[in-house]
Amino acid sequence: MVKHRIYTMSFASVYPLYVAKGEKKGRSKAEVDQIICWLTGYDQKQLESQLQKQTDFETFFAQAPAMNPARSLITGVICGVRVEEIEEPLMREIRYLDKLVDELARGKAMHKILRTS
Repeated sequence: MVKHRIYTMSFASVYPLYVAKGEKKGRSKAEVDQIICWLTGYDQKQLESQLQKQTDFETFFAQAPAMNPARSLITGVICGVRVEEIEEPLMREIRYLDKLVDELARGKAMHKILRTS
């Protein structure tokens, strides 16, 4: 089975695009980091370490300290596909992150993005 190209891409190469997408809409790098940490369980220091090591997406998610169980509440369409219908686990995690960054860029309140009351 051939791996999807994004699995072998460096997370650090895509990270600036997440930040730029948020900043373009008036959001901050800190908010993007908060979303990533909420989803994966990394703390800020661990996230920066992963970025510095140029970890690929597959390793980034495999080494995540504690994937947030509330991530299953993330629903909707990203890249024309419903995230809750993605069968490949790693691709679903990547699309969850994409969806969260999209919600941030659309101006959604942080407590709603992080699925808290």
